[in-house]
Amino acid sequence: MILMMVALFAIMYFFMIRPQQKKQKEVQEMRKNLKVGDRVITSGGIFGKIKEVEDMAFIIEIAEGVKVKVDKASIFAATNDSQTNK
Repeated sequence: MILMMVALFAIMYFFMIRPQQKKQKEVQEMRKNLKVGDRVITSGGIFGKIKEVEDMAFIIEIAEGVKVKVDKASIFAATNDSQTNK
């Protein structure tokens, strides 16, 4: 019985927990490497271009002259210019 529980936990770890941890590390590394001028998507779906980098936040420009301060954790993905409208 104990062997079955250990096996079940091992299966859960290798198929669910470990891949999620790897994905979180990749996202953290991506956020750490963002710089001024990069295009990003927030978790709310807002496309923008980074104008300033602060300790805990980014200032992104979402339209001509419209800047928004967002928490670094709310950045979902970095995009290239071919994916976003300019």
